[in-house]
Amino acid sequence: MALQASRLDEKKLCCSICLDLLKDPATLPCGHNYCMKCIKRHWDGEDQKHIHSCPQCRQTFIPRPALKKNTMLAGLVEEMKTELRIAPADHCYAGPGDVACDVCSERKLKAIKSCLQCLVSYCEQHLQPHYDVAAFEKHKLVDTSKSFKKIICSCHNEVVKIFCRTDQQCICILCSMDEHRGHDTVSAAAERKEKQRELGVSRKKIQQRIQDREKDLKVLQQEMKAIAQSADKAVKDSEKIFSEVKQQIRSHQKSEVTRTRELQERIENEITELRRQEAELEQLSHTQDHTHFLQTYTSLPQVNESAGSPNIKNHAVQYFKDVMTAVSEFKTKLQEIHFVEGTTVSQSEAEVCRAEPKTRAEFLRLSRELTLDSNTANTSLLFEGDKKVKCLSKKMLYCHHADRFANRHQVLSRESLTGRCYWEVLWSGGALSVAVSYKTISRTGDESLFGNNDRSWALECYKSGYELRHNKIRTPVSGPHSSRIGIYLDHRAGVLSFYSISKTMTLLHRVQTSFTQPLCAGFWLYVGSCVELCELKLSGNRVPF
Repeated sequence: MALQASRLDEKKLCCSICLDLLKDPATLPCGHNYCMKCIKRHWDGEDQKHIHSCPQCRQTFIPRPALKKNTMLAGLVEEMKTELRIAPADHCYAGPGDVACDVCSERKLKAIKSCLQCLVSYCEQHLQPHYDVAAFEKHKLVDTSKSFKKIICSCHNEVVKIFCRTDQQCICILCSMDEHRGHDTVSAAAERKEKQRELGVSRKKIQQRIQDREKDLKVLQQEMKAIAQSADKAVKDSEKIFSEVKQQIRSHQKSEVTRTRELQERIENEITELRRQEAELEQLSHTQDHTHFLQTYTSLPQVNESAGSPNIKNHAVQYFKDVMTAVSEFKTKLQEIHFVEGTTVSQSEAEVCRAEPKTRAEFLRLSRELTLDSNTANTSLLFEGDKKVKCLSKKMLYCHHADRFANRHQVLSRESLTGRCYWEVLWSGGALSVAVSYKTISRTGDESLFGNNDRSWALECYKSGYELRHNKIRTPVSGPHSSRIGIYLDHRAGVLSFYSISKTMTLLHRVQTSFTQPLCAGFWLYVGSCVELCELKLSGNRVPF
């Protein structure tokens, strides 16, 4: 039992870098311990990044901490060394995870070297003849490992020293003259040289991706700072109107910070995984055994080009713009309603006030700035900013999200729509659906298609005409073809109108219903189609078309 306790303590007093007992132990601020030389050598390799990390927990330190010898831990190590010297030599015997000496007849000792000529693994005692006897001088010794048996051909009991490029596997000399006769074969050393070059390219790709993700982290940190600044400004300005809006802004701030932190955590996890892969490739690049290198390298997954950064854009200044706009509009409405004290508006007068606009200038005064929610986008949709999207025949590498449309080329707006609002879109390609939908629409199956359920209304646009679709019912729509479509929504009145925009504004179809939830703008795209949310501005008396 005392010996088992010693072995346990020995593991605790080992450096996780060199895997040996600590030499001049130094303790990092995070609490982990390393040999003084090992951690300095590790940090020397990180100096160019100006960020130093713990190899175990990955905690980073800026600036590089000054290290001092841990005298108490050094004393424990010395005691452990003394105890090991007087302890029985059981640790020299091969355990379940060790390579055993093939020569030992009774209890087998650990093998320390393997001979490529003898095809045998030796302990220190039985290896000595290879150093003393002249007949063994030309035998090649390699560090022993469990993979040693894998370099022996199972058919011919020969060392595999040849690589078959035709079959992408390591073979022996007899295999090259037998079942691999006529194949493209080279020596393992030659193929190792080529694969070593590929390994270097893979490492560079990983290093570039790490740099890209670290830049993304900086952008996210700036965005979090901008979110806080924007929220503080919005709160300060809103206090002059009513204090209740504070809670809404803080709630919005909390959700945006949570989203940003989740994205930050995902990128940090990706960087950690990339660092692990890079370290694994670095360790493999120093392997002496060509065959083991080739067998391991060819089994590793290929390192692809960076899938690109997630949809990261510092648009925090826009987060609370809609809040301030709504507050200002509400204040104006209150002033108009109470302009004459004691005056009440009749129901008929209210209906007149809510009448649908007649001119494009009146529509533009109700224009709403919308953006696309990438978390809802199908993986075949490619974004250009947050207002333009195109449908491709291939899939993008988007992260999994519960709001993403699984098998329909669709996307929703980030903003929810209530009250009266107006927006326009430009489209091109074979076909497109311009829709409004509840956020609760299904994300999978036929029920997820805009207009194929009772939760969405879609105007399907083709080069040959239009069609209104709702709850699986199709209604033909006539009107002039245009690449610009206007959409007017009066949520309270239950009015949804679609317009063809060219030199004039032509009503295509009006829906009269009852909306029970806030709506989102939505789009379905055919492969090759493209749609863009327009920026609408009314300058003076001139209405742009």
